[in-house]
Amino acid sequence: MSGKKHRDKESCSSLELIDFKNALEQFHNLVEKMVIQKTKESSGLYTKDDDEIDYDKFYATTRTLFGPAVKDHNIQAFFRKAMSNLDERPEWLEIFGCFIGESDGMPSPSKESMVFLVSEKQQITHSDVIKGMVKVPLQNFIVTASQKGVLTVFSEQDTAWITGCDFLPNLKYVVAVTENTIILWDYRPKETKYEGFVIKPMKNCLLCVCTVTMADNLPRDTILMGDDKGYVYLLTMTSDDFIMKQSRADKESQFRFFDSESFTILKRKLHDDWVGKVRYISALKRFASCSTDSTKSFVLDDIKRLEDNLPVKEFSVPKGVNAFTYCGKTKVIVTGGK
Repeated sequence: MSGKKHRDKESCSSLELIDFKNALEQFHNLVEKMVIQKTKESSGLYTKDDDEIDYDKFYATTRTLFGPAVKDHNIQAFFRKAMSNLDERPEWLEIFGCFIGESDGMPSPSKESMVFLVSEKQQITHSDVIKGMVKVPLQNFIVTASQKGVLTVFSEQDTAWITGCDFLPNLKYVVAVTENTIILWDYRPKETKYEGFVIKPMKNCLLCVCTVTMADNLPRDTILMGDDKGYVYLLTMTSDDFIMKQSRADKESQFRFFDSESFTILKRKLHDDWVGKVRYISALKRFASCSTDSTKSFVLDDIKRLEDNLPVKEFSVPKGVNAFTYCGKTKVIVTGGK
């Protein structure tokens, strides 16, 4: 009987391996087609058709090929990485977030890939190297710092990659955004059991955040955010918002949770690709946003444009704009791209 079970197990493993190889080949083809499409878009030679691969199509196809073996945040991260640097393709194992080898014992550790062991005693490997890690028992998560400069929060429920942060000068909170969450953290000594607030869920993946600094001395703070669909958001908050609105508190968390639908969050689609950076330039009394979009690469206009549909001041740069800054002394905006 034991011999039959062993043969059956080997047969199932062989079939799973064949299925995986087929799925992997289809995934390679999907990525290749997606990169060719993006390259043509950047050069202005692409014409949209029914075979166009956007994030939604990439997500659905990847989920069909690999099922629950891949996580949503890893699909998003892979897509972002593949599209932001067409010359450097991400490795296929990055779609899984980890690579687990099948063996009776523990997989042999490689020189630079071993990160840490999770509760299931499986080894996780990654192309980056973790240089520091700390467990936060009260919040039930782990914070890691990598050699490549990535700070990551791992929770037992999900993995939250912080994509941007800033400081709210009036409310005295640190604001951070993850892929679908806005976090307000009270860094000061606590007079209450709560350390801050979480606003979720956001429909699209948030990529950046900044504070809008205005000289009105009102007890409120306004933030700008950008997402992976080309939208720029405007959210104004007061301390009363977190007193008046209904919240829920998880037993193991010291954060109060609010439904994003209970906040008035203005948004406007300004780009046709990811918003890489947003900033409010106080000296100009204008907000700015940039994108890898070749036709709407950089926007600079009054913040009121997020509340109406009037045309915005924009200009295009081939392959888009990845970063920008403003020099007050020379009154010049400098942009950087590929």
